[in-house]
Amino acid sequence: MLLELDRRIGVVVSANFLAVAARMSLVTFLGIYFVRHAGIAVATVGVAFLCESLMRGLGAPMFGALSDRVGRRALLIASALATAVILPCFLLVDGPLSLVAWSLALGVTGAVNMPVASALLLDLAPTDRRQSVLALNYTVISVAYTLGVMPAGYVAQRGYGWLAVVSAVGYLLVAALYAAALRGPLALERSRGGSMLRDTVSAFRDARFVGFALIAFAFPLSMGMVVTASPLFAAERGLGEGYIGLVLGGNSILVAAAALPVAARIEPLGPFRLLGAAAFVVAAAFLCYGLVPDAAWALLAGTVVFSFGEIVFSSAVPAAVARLAPGGQRGAYQGGWTLVASLSMGIALVLSSFLKELLAGWGGAWLAFAALPAAAGAAFVLLRARFQKL
Repeated sequence: MLLELDRRIGVVVSANFLAVAARMSLVTFLGIYFVRHAGIAVATVGVAFLCESLMRGLGAPMFGALSDRVGRRALLIASALATAVILPCFLLVDGPLSLVAWSLALGVTGAVNMPVASALLLDLAPTDRRQSVLALNYTVISVAYTLGVMPAGYVAQRGYGWLAVVSAVGYLLVAALYAAALRGPLALERSRGGSMLRDTVSAFRDARFVGFALIAFAFPLSMGMVVTASPLFAAERGLGEGYIGLVLGGNSILVAAAALPVAARIEPLGPFRLLGAAAFVVAAAFLCYGLVPDAAWALLAGTVVFSFGEIVFSSAVPAAVARLAPGGQRGAYQGGWTLVASLSMGIALVLSSFLKELLAGWGGAWLAFAALPAAAGAAFVLLRARFQKL
């Protein structure tokens, strides 16, 4: 069993479970809340989500590099406590300015958790088991997403205040778990860099990392489309929050069932080998969204197909980033990738809104988006031999 490698892996995975369930049970439906209940334009909501992602992404390399120097635990506890306060404050949003302010504050807390928790898992996992440990983590996250999103859609139909309470309690439990169960010294290969600034930007001074990121950004962008754009796409075509939550939660069931056995099977091939195939699957999912005429079947088919690509890239991409990172800079490189992922996910709603208007509807927007992962898949196939040498 993977958890037998180090029991603290189970602590981190459990904390991630609670955090994802608390966050995604709310965030998945915030686009609908801000548009329908707060009366804010879709484009403005997209800009605010982009601001949150920008703040999260820009802060991630710094917090990742800081964790390489001072350790991971204290930063994770502080992040959870801050999120418990800030996340429910969406109820106070009453216009564009307060929406942007709330988004920026939420971005700061998110800048800590993503790179630091990933780096801690990589610290605790043996080098040859990293992809399986990351797949275990993603499996648990997928279950958390399912358990959070599926009932949350029905709760949202009765009142978003209840979702605010659930999200706050969830993050308080995360902080308590880290404080109570993650005691004692933790393995940490400390940074040997000369300065904090140099460590913060180290990933982006590495041509190998930059080249990889320029291709792999298509994966978090596609995730952003599924998480933030597809609920609005479905709602505009007459589907209710309950059905939307059920379908998106079903995606997580598929991922949870397959992620760990698939990762264990493909781990000997290395994290780069199947990324091209995963990108082509994502492109096929977007084609389903755009081409299937019935809204309910389009959402279901596209989400199911997307799941098969997600099963591969969810563990392979962070494992690839870990392979690129030199000693003592694991947190900085995970932070660098978090920046790329945050920008990619954050721009999804803005870009989808623009393409929807430009191409006269969601159908054209989904077809345009399908071209991006298809191009990334071709690039990974063409550069497979070079990546395999890393």
